[in-house]
Amino acid sequence: MHSTSTRRHILAGLTTTGLAALLDARRASSEEAPLDTTTVRFSKSPGICNAPQFVAEDLLRADGFSDFRYVDAVAGLTATAMLARSEVDFVVEFGTALALQIDQGAPLKILTGVHVGCYELFAHEGINSVLDLKGKTVGAGQNLGSDPHVFVTAMATHVGLDPLKDINWVTSDVNPMELFTQGRIDAFVAFPPEPQELRARRVGHVIVNSILDRPWSQYYCCMLATNASYLENYPAATKRVVRAVLKATDLCVSNPEQVATLLVNGGYTKRYDPALQALKEISYAKWRDYDPEDTIRFYSLRLHEAGMIKSSPQKIIASGTDWRFLNEIRRELKT
Repeated sequence: MHSTSTRRHILAGLTTTGLAALLDARRASSEEAPLDTTTVRFSKSPGICNAPQFVAEDLLRADGFSDFRYVDAVAGLTATAMLARSEVDFVVEFGTALALQIDQGAPLKILTGVHVGCYELFAHEGINSVLDLKGKTVGAGQNLGSDPHVFVTAMATHVGLDPLKDINWVTSDVNPMELFTQGRIDAFVAFPPEPQELRARRVGHVIVNSILDRPWSQYYCCMLATNASYLENYPAATKRVVRAVLKATDLCVSNPEQVATLLVNGGYTKRYDPALQALKEISYAKWRDYDPEDTIRFYSLRLHEAGMIKSSPQKIIASGTDWRFLNEIRRELKT
């Protein structure tokens, strides 16, 4: 892990722009409530697409959050499960994972989308579409219900396949990319920096790119969520976290080189070049244009059709989302 002084040096350029925008947004709101807590805990979920939460750290500290903490993953618990148990206050996670938890009664509130697209479905020769996955082996990560399994299930359901009967799921403690490169599975969902590395090695080909291909490119991938009790007790803090994460998302667009350096030096990813490529490819700017409610409706419907959730999309939205702060921030930033 890099030192604090190194982090400050890396973020010097970022915070000059980011803090100015953050303070401008606060001045634009004449009724900005005083900070109601100085504590905020994020799940420490490594990954390039989670860059906004790591960039947001300095913005939040400058905004008065003197007790900012990353909480390491607990064995056997997902980030969304930790959020449901109030072991963290915020997560940047896949909308599908959040919908699954909300369906199970978890006290979560999705606050905004963060970015559109990051995952890509890779396959070997002879497989050119999701329909071609019928009868094929697909990596599901360590267990059914994992993010790779959920995404492919949504894709399969969307094109009329029965994911339970038509796909041979392979669960393993071995990384799915390793199984794929060894030819032990036919397809798998790759997350940055895996797509960038596979293309560089010319292994397999992409049959679904969520950054470019409809309908997946029309919906958020990762979203920001909080525990309902944190939102209820600390609404002013919640709004500032939403704003900082969205400003950090903008910084991923305007300063990808510095963000990539931060990710590598912070130990969130290993190699600079794939990180930079991923940051430039992921649609971070779309938070200004897309409706996050559309994302929850779309994925909840797909998961309901697949039998993975029991609640209707309307119930998921009613019980597990809160767009107040996003709408306020969009007005403040005149987006």
